[in-house]
Amino acid sequence: MPYNPYGLHHGTELRVIAKELRAMDQRKVLAQFRRELRAAAAPMVPAARAAALAIPAKGPKSTGLRKALAKSVKLSVRTAGPLAGVAVMADGRKMPSGEGRLPAYMEGELRWRHPVYGNRNAWVTQPPRPWFYRAVRPLGIAARVAVNRALNRIGDDITGKRRI
Repeated sequence: MPYNPYGLHHGTELRVIAKELRAMDQRKVLAQFRRELRAAAAPMVPAARAAALAIPAKGPKSTGLRKALAKSVKLSVRTAGPLAGVAVMADGRKMPSGEGRLPAYMEGELRWRHPVYGNRNAWVTQPPRPWFYRAVRPLGIAARVAVNRALNRIGDDITGKRRI
């Protein structure tokens, strides 16, 4: 067979793959795919949570911001629609009421001014304390490799091939 840089299949091989796909249990393949994707990205969640808890704090009081940030980190897997993929995020909807933008503020994406411990007469500009991307970026390459390995494994299951 000639070299095919795009991994496209032709003729008889494509008909065989299509026949085997129709014979497979779609739910089983999709469940395996979701499991593999979740496992590939799973190490990012504890890393991001630990980074949130390690954010330096000033002052004698603690408002629980670091704990709330850590609790907001979640892993999402979608296998349908145009946004199919894996996402690790600090979900603002999991933050306390009125604090949904704080993950973005802390990361430095937005300017952040707030009253000092709720005192509306004293306001400060809070410097960003980037934590999320620093924690997950180093794990991104390993996650991509794991996702590609999972895709190859599922493709091998579909085609009946085994890689060594």
